Amino acid sequence: MRLGGRLAAAIDVLDDISHKNRPAADALKDWGKAHRFAGAGDRAAIGNIVYDALRRRRSAAWLMDDEASRSIAIGALCLEQGMDGATINAAVEGDQFAPPALSQRELDALATRRLVDAPDADRADCPDLFLEEVQSGFADDWVDELAALAARPPLDLRVNTLAASRDKVLARLQREDAVATALASEGIRIPPVEGSGRHPNVQADQAFEDGWFEVQDEGSQIVAELAGAAPGMQVLDYCAGAGGKTLALSAMMENTGQIFAHDAEKHRLSPIHERLRRAGARNVQAAVGEASLEPLRGMMDLVLVDAPCTGSGTWRRRPDAKWRLNERQLAIRTREQFEILRKACNYVRPGGRMVYITCSVFPEENQRQIEAFLAENPEFAANDSESLWQERFGETTHKVRLDANGIVLSPARTGTDGFFLSVMTRAGG
Repeated sequence: MRLGGRLAAAIDVLDDISHKNRPAADALKDWGKAHRFAGAGDRAAIGNIVYDALRRRRSAAWLMDDEASRSIAIGALCLEQGMDGATINAAVEGDQFAPPALSQRELDALATRRLVDAPDADRADCPDLFLEEVQSGFADDWVDELAALAARPPLDLRVNTLAASRDKVLARLQREDAVATALASEGIRIPPVEGSGRHPNVQADQAFEDGWFEVQDEGSQIVAELAGAAPGMQVLDYCAGAGGKTLALSAMMENTGQIFAHDAEKHRLSPIHERLRRAGARNVQAAVGEASLEPLRGMMDLVLVDAPCTGSGTWRRRPDAKWRLNERQLAIRTREQFEILRKACNYVRPGGRMVYITCSVFPEENQRQIEAFLAENPEFAANDSESLWQERFGETTHKVRLDANGIVLSPARTGTDGFFLSVMTRAGG
């Protein structure tokens, strides 16, 4: 397919997403099934336009002076792939599968508008509904932080030290321009794709099947390291889900001690068994439902609460979720988080730690949750954030946001997805 056909397909997919309020991945999958002639390269290029348009929806619409799917797709080509109106018109000319050429009005908008002149919320590509939250969380840096959250993401991997070393995996992935991550001790980064390219399918590599690495954002790796799991510990991963952080903890504990990987729903834990097998993690026991944890009350050295959240910190990877999120969903999540903290704290031994993590950048899900929890549970106290960071990552505190109750990672400062972490210690012991 030529650019014109790819652009037309992206516009169709964006219309589908908009009209049916459905996830982008589902819409792209259905388009691919209905157009089997499109090769992998075509599907990747179409996906890039769609995801770029969703990440940059407000800035692309401002640039084009229009919010239609056609406009944000064209705007995304200009913003992310450096095209201009003349280039796009040359590409669609003579292509029967292409959308109509740019009108004079569209060409004039592209010629006269510069993103630097756009309103802050448009440059930040942030829904109006959550402006107050992000401004509260990022203060004067909120535009830069949200703009970074609208950029193309890298592909990050975590080396499984139970099976391989970082040098070994870097050598294996040398052809993919893989480099060591800036902060995570066992992380590897493959840069964001450019133009119509795509990330390598690293999970098809034999090294992945052999358990050498897992796909995991560097931010997720960093908060797992800050949790402080060590060999011989008794650990409860209270919201383990598919087990990404469980696997990281297992490697940090060198396959010793015991990790109880818990989730309230059995189906969410299902993927963990194959992942544990592949990683060679032998110190993990799956546990479903609260009743299975009763013998662990007051016994755990570390309780990890990777809480369900809005996922606002992952908007660069799931940009469609940014525009589907509403206040009701945020309210539901915050209630769930507080109830989970109330339950999970019962398993921490005196002198033990509870670690609260979200992949959100909203203070409502982060600092305010910790404030409310500590007010209700005076036997817990938040660990000093600066000391916690420096013990693991040295004099790099400028890369994160620190306050009395936690640490915030972000795309602009840390170069990762958005994450929040708070470590709390229970009195006694």
